Amino acid sequence: MYNNIFDSHAHYDDEKFDEDRDSLLASLPDSGISAVISCGVDIESSKFNIELAEKYEYIYSAVGFHPLNLESLSPNYIDDIRSLAAHPKVVAIGEIGLDYHYEKESRLLQLEVLRNQILLANELSLPVIIHDRESHVDILNILKELKPRGVVHCFSGSPEMAKDILKIGMYIGLGGSVTFKNAVKPKEVAKILPEDKILLETDCPYMAPIPFRGQRNDSSLIPYVAEEIATIRGCNAEDILKISDKNARTLFAI
Repeated sequence: MYNNIFDSHAHYDDEKFDEDRDSLLASLPDSGISAVISCGVDIESSKFNIELAEKYEYIYSAVGFHPLNLESLSPNYIDDIRSLAAHPKVVAIGEIGLDYHYEKESRLLQLEVLRNQILLANELSLPVIIHDRESHVDILNILKELKPRGVVHCFSGSPEMAKDILKIGMYIGLGGSVTFKNAVKPKEVAKILPEDKILLETDCPYMAPIPFRGQRNDSSLIPYVAEEIATIRGCNAEDILKISDKNARTLFAI
């Protein structure tokens, strides 16, 4: 069995866990999971994840507005996030970012909300957890401008973009997609990342790795990601898990 499994990006508030959430979360430490960051996508999910963090010692929370969850924005949303971020088990502002796949008409609002949340993270000295879907140019520009600490999760950009992210000092999150046969860019990125910038994640309940693709994902499946990255880099999975655990604890100050 593997140990030192740090899941740097999960969504255990998701309804797909409603039937067995407590039994699953109670069992994960016995599967070698050392810590989990469960990420909010709006105020209500952020509060839910804080409650999970209060209940389970190994779970921590990130709070913020995902770019596809802006319909519940209030005029005081930054103050709301600031208040939630004061909780001792909130370790990041996230999941925040840009998503141009569906919401093309909301790009200006997405950019405004992302900018405000990064500025808040910088004010609070907290890292950010960045979502980037079909928005590479704008994401890179705003990160270069505001220079937050943090991670671009479920990284889907090119090796060249990864190098630009690394120059800012940020981390790269890799998950189930690196195991997919057609995932050329994630595999190329996994090969060139310096050891001290690799984070492992699930994005659960989504993005389950091969051979579980299409099924519900959870933190116990991260070793499949570590094994694939180890094969790509010519090392062993235990080393990848230890590296990711160390890096995540450094970034999130755990």
